[in-house]
Amino acid sequence: MKILAISDVTSDKYYDYYRQGVLDGFDLILSCGDLRPEYLEFLVTLAGCPLAYVHGNHDDSYGREPQGCICADDKIVEFGGLRILGLGGSMFYRDGKYVYTEKQMRSRIRKLRLPLKKNRGFDILLTHAPARGLNDFEDIPHRGFECFNTLLEKYEPRYFIHGHIHRNYDFRIPQTVKKGSTTVVNAYEYCVIDL
Repeated sequence: MKILAISDVTSDKYYDYYRQGVLDGFDLILSCGDLRPEYLEFLVTLAGCPLAYVHGNHDDSYGREPQGCICADDKIVEFGGLRILGLGGSMFYRDGKYVYTEKQMRSRIRKLRLPLKKNRGFDILLTHAPARGLNDFEDIPHRGFECFNTLLEKYEPRYFIHGHIHRNYDFRIPQTVKKGSTTVVNAYEYCVIDL
């Protein structure tokens, strides 16, 4: 399975300088948030594969949900046998629809106990924010959630895909790291994942 993971900024390669065929071969697109609905609709239309997304901390300013795409927030969605758990938003730092305290994010996860048990876990954790201590920063807007670490340690998914941490903030920010058996991917702009 070939996955296009995207987040935060529109990619020139897949939008402004789009060439016919550049989206061929993808089986799934996963959006980690903060992308305009028009961009997601463009991708899902031209790629001809499913697109699942979670909300970013700025998505409340867009005013509408993308058509033809599947919101994975607060649920487990399945594509081609892959179980994807979606938890959008970032750490609370201002009033907004998709900003959460650590306690609020833990509560969202607790509400997923039955789906997690029924599905026997998940293969991909899809979020906007990173986990605390994994690609995050000390400032509150860019701090990761500790409860994501708990999920990773308990369920050991194959992938944890997040956005929010723009790689142009610091050239040393890695696109992929490992946490135990989980590959952690910062999908800022885009990343291609072959399963």
